[in-house]
Amino acid sequence: MFVLSDGARVYIHYGTTTEPSPNDLLCLNEPLLDHRQGQHFLTQAFKVIMEEVLCKGTDINEKVCEWRDPEELAALLDLELRENGESQHQLLQRVRDVAKTNHPRFFNQLFAGVDYHALTGRFFTEALNTSQYTYEVTPVFVLMEDEVLAKLRSLFGWTEGDGIFCPGGSVSNMYAMNVARYHTFPEVKLKGLWALPPLAVFTSQEVGENGHYG
Repeated sequence: MFVLSDGARVYIHYGTTTEPSPNDLLCLNEPLLDHRQGQHFLTQAFKVIMEEVLCKGTDINEKVCEWRDPEELAALLDLELRENGESQHQLLQRVRDVAKTNHPRFFNQLFAGVDYHALTGRFFTEALNTSQYTYEVTPVFVLMEDEVLAKLRSLFGWTEGDGIFCPGGSVSNMYAMNVARYHTFPEVKLKGLWALPPLAVFTSQEVGENGHYG
């Protein structure tokens, strides 16, 4: 395999050890990749995931991250948006500067470590690239979602109901406030917000001044 650059674009060649002609090269800056090129890139990406994220990233003898100040890191990454994209090799190098949140000594947000079954599920979810809005698009995932929602309802003692999965606390709070508003003023669906009396949310002073943004 050869990787060459003409200064503006990066090209890749698969095959013999002889130097390729320009017609044999595949440009890495094109938005659509052929299957062979894309599969090769995925193979290299999974290799980096195994080595950097899952092996080094969970090794207590490795650093959680190579800490650098924002200015220094920005200079090293060179994140300027240009007409021509970076090579696939450079893209894969970026992961080495990311904090290893699976590390045993990563003590920060609401998660820690790695669950390999959950991680595999996320890989499959992204690879299948399905949406949850209709049964026709994703029959298996819709049934899975219904089963999970039924289990969650049972924890509250409910036999019927609906539900939605939220990406975080902020969105959960927003949905909860919308549900509370609709429960109290169902006419908002037909008349709109301006037809309602002024609404207020009561919180403690501690939450108001020092509460978490979520």
